[in-house]
Amino acid sequence: MERREQYLQFFSSHIREILQKSGVCQEKLQEIRMRAERPLLIWYEGKEYALTEDGNLTGEPDRGYRVSREDLRGTLECISGYSLYAFDEEMKQGFITVSGGHRVGLAGKIIMEDGKIRGIRHISFLNIRLSHQIRGCADRVLPWVIDQGEVCHTLIVSPPRCGKTTLLRDLIRQISDGSVYAAGRTVGVVDERSEIGGSCLGILQNDLGIRTDVLDCCTKAEGMMMLLRSMAPQVIAVDEIGSERDSQAIGSVIHCGCRLLATAHGNSLEDIRRRPLLAQLLDEQVFERYIILGNGIRPGEVWSVCDRYGEEIQGGG
Repeated sequence: MERREQYLQFFSSHIREILQKSGVCQEKLQEIRMRAERPLLIWYEGKEYALTEDGNLTGEPDRGYRVSREDLRGTLECISGYSLYAFDEEMKQGFITVSGGHRVGLAGKIIMEDGKIRGIRHISFLNIRLSHQIRGCADRVLPWVIDQGEVCHTLIVSPPRCGKTTLLRDLIRQISDGSVYAAGRTVGVVDERSEIGGSCLGILQNDLGIRTDVLDCCTKAEGMMMLLRSMAPQVIAVDEIGSERDSQAIGSVIHCGCRLLATAHGNSLEDIRRRPLLAQLLDEQVFERYIILGNGIRPGEVWSVCDRYGEEIQGGG
């Protein structure tokens, strides 16, 4: 099986056949949605399509193949290597990370005990998000993120599915390995949902550089403090900040001389300013660089780079 088709191994035989007939390219495929008795949907080249029984792409969901419970059961078996119990701890967080760094979101009947999630049963909804490591996608912004040999506190702002994690991943790799702009730095990554490193059973699936340490499946606030205490990072990277619990940890990172790379959901600086923590960080000019991504054809398409004052210093293109 060619590398570009390796993702097919995670699906039941019938869904695999439909995907093979469709001829979709893994590099352009972002998401596959399977819901019991609902159409098979994919997010492809920045648009949503339904897949018919014959593998045709259509913008009419009602024409899409209806996913059966057997399709779901078979896919779960393939994803877990017929040992779903081995992923019990990950499943409590609502996802499984599989070989290649791909993440499978799960939904169904939640089992609660003493107010805590103990597991998921009768899984009827799957969201397979394909991980795309694009080496070099940060080349264009690296000269702005590194200023006179020093890494700037940087926030990547992006709508969903626009490549913010892909861009963050490559920034981590290049800062860790070193480049013409600066020598390599020790980078600590808090990978709360296993999306950055794509750890599968403890093994990183994505290249984050030779000087990078990863806390996998750890909350951002606790993880940032743990890294500061134990791993002496020069740079800390986290995905999707914005909760009140992140605030104190971000302050500790900034004030101890460590540099911060982070991402946030949003369409613009004005958009993220509506969230209290992010508004505070903007007002305090914590970040020295803002990288704004747009909804382009390529993941990580940069619309603009702004300084700490929100003034554009590099336009898109």
